[in-house]
Amino acid sequence: MNQKTDSQYPYLLTRELASKYLGIDPKSFDKYIRANSDFKRFMIGNQERYTLEEINHFIKNHLVG
Repeated sequence: MNQKTDSQYPYLLTRELASKYLGIDPKSFDKYIRANSDFKRFMIGNQERYTLEEINHFIKNHLVG
């Protein structure tokens, strides 16, 4: 599998790129991450974009254990 490093992603990620970065299906991204009010996003018109920093921050703050 060809894994991308953080620097190979654009600063603002689409839903598809964000889910690819996390290694999950876009529908799972919608259900478990995007739907959470704690998850910060950037709006361009009516389209959401996400930063790797916020994705990583969200994951770290929602660890179960």
